Amino acid sequence: MNYGFEYLNGDVRIQLNDQDEIDRYCIQLYDHVVSREDLKTKDVLEVGAGRGGGASYITRYYNPKSYTGMDITKSSIAFCNNHYKNIKELSFKHGNAEKLPFKDNSFDIVVNVESARCYNNQVAFFNEVFRVLKPEGKLLLADMVYPKEIDGLRSMMKKSGFSTLHETNISQNVVSALGKDSERRENLIDTKTPKFFRKAFKTFAGTVGTSRYNNFATGIFQYWSFVLHKQSV
Repeated sequence: MNYGFEYLNGDVRIQLNDQDEIDRYCIQLYDHVVSREDLKTKDVLEVGAGRGGGASYITRYYNPKSYTGMDITKSSIAFCNNHYKNIKELSFKHGNAEKLPFKDNSFDIVVNVESARCYNNQVAFFNEVFRVLKPEGKLLLADMVYPKEIDGLRSMMKKSGFSTLHETNISQNVVSALGKDSERRENLIDTKTPKFFRKAFKTFAGTVGTSRYNNFATGIFQYWSFVLHKQSV
């Protein structure tokens, strides 16, 4: 459940198994976030894993040493631990992004997709991620932001100790994905939600014609991805 990512300007699409094609655009956002990294020997934490689709994709396709998905919603964690129990390297744990239930220097990589914006205290989140990352570890983050907020976000990252290796405005990739995935999203909403809630759900999902889609398309709302580095002292 994210706004998705589509490749532009002739970029080659990732190859997916047939079972994953239906979620292609949402998967491509996760792939964009982690694609710069070789995860095969890495211990990875995802903060805000939701119902685990991104965690499943990364574990199955990138083969990390371990992947821990964490979320604040206990029902989501219960679902994930049951639904993905056959993926050996993947596990899920309940926790709060502002007080991570892990020891210092525990992970090589932390992933965060469309989640940090929702936290009450983003500074605490960045400080906690910095704490649990090993030296030379990286935070791979993607989220939406108003243009006036981007400098403040960069400042929070820097004050927490991170240096920025890469930052990319992927708004047009997200808009393209939303356009191509809009029919699927609308069909899901129309078949699985009461009629009274459908308009609000479609806005939340960013389907074509909604205020959320228009805000992305016109630049009122932007979408950025970051690779942040915890340098050794």
